[in-house]
Amino acid sequence: MTPVRLDRIADAEPGAHGHDWVIDVRSPAEYADDHLPGAINLPVLDDAERARVGTIYKQQSPFLARKIGAALVARNAARHIEERLAAFDGGWRPLVYCWRGGQRSGSFGTILSQIGWRVGVLEGGYKSWRRLVTETLEAPVAPPVVVLDGNTGTAKTAVLARLAEGGAQVIDLEGLARHRGSVFGEHAGGQPSQRLFEGRLARALAALDPARPLILEAESARIGALRLPGRLWRAMVEAPRIEIAAPIAARARWLVDAYDDIVADPARLGATLERLRPMHPAERIAAWGAMASEGRYAALAEALMVEHYDPGYARARARGRPPERVIATDALGPAEIDRLAGAVRAAAEALAAARPSA
Repeated sequence: MTPVRLDRIADAEPGAHGHDWVIDVRSPAEYADDHLPGAINLPVLDDAERARVGTIYKQQSPFLARKIGAALVARNAARHIEERLAAFDGGWRPLVYCWRGGQRSGSFGTILSQIGWRVGVLEGGYKSWRRLVTETLEAPVAPPVVVLDGNTGTAKTAVLARLAEGGAQVIDLEGLARHRGSVFGEHAGGQPSQRLFEGRLARALAALDPARPLILEAESARIGALRLPGRLWRAMVEAPRIEIAAPIAARARWLVDAYDDIVADPARLGATLERLRPMHPAERIAAWGAMASEGRYAALAEALMVEHYDPGYARARARGRPPERVIATDALGPAEIDRLAGAVRAAAEALAAARPSA
């Protein structure tokens, strides 16, 4: 077996380490919480087995726990070899890791190497990856940050996507968090764990060009249930802001299209409106519910913006810095999104160039 070391985030990118597969041998729950980029899960102990061995280790005997664990590992390894790994020839090169790079990865790696495969074992295991993620998130954000702001429904996420397509330097925080950043923002399947989100964010940050502006959509300190790292959040708070301004009717039409998954699910829409009850009078909640029941979705979107979202944005802006640029549009169709993306990119580059040098 060959030890493999991660010194940079980029070292963990698929293909960077010269191995064909990255195999996480931890339990399914550990894997679901977070894992290396591109890793697959071939657990040598499942969740119940890991809990059982751990209990025996603490309450009975470390020797007994290791003996029972060894039998379980051998049994599970045999199953993986007979099933998932059966088709590979002698040239296949796997990289194996567990929590700390100890017994689980060592045991599985030894078995695979005895077959004849050239096995790499990750030094320090998953914890070496997590250390790199933490170091990246705690470091200063290298490029000049510019924040794209605007009230709900101003198509900021679509503009951000168009900027990325055009080669601008962008991180889609809501995309990484699988959440649209509002009470209506949940996606089917839910959000990733905090650690998995942080790992994806660290990879995006590590790949940035420090000489070019980084454009981020304005967010609160949380996106759904996930927290933004403190260093990045502070950089966003202190960054110059570009605001998109659009008429409320255009914003309402945009929201109905952008949230079509919620519009198509009356039960989900009604349940989400109920979550706003602690913040609004009962008659207002009832009026919103009536609009939803009658299919008046554009009217509902306008009411929500006027009575809920826009006042919240105004309060948040009063506590922060005013926008350095305001880019207005009368509509939010494809042509307007193209124009907005071009104007935002030009403004971001100008603001970054005007930033005082360190």
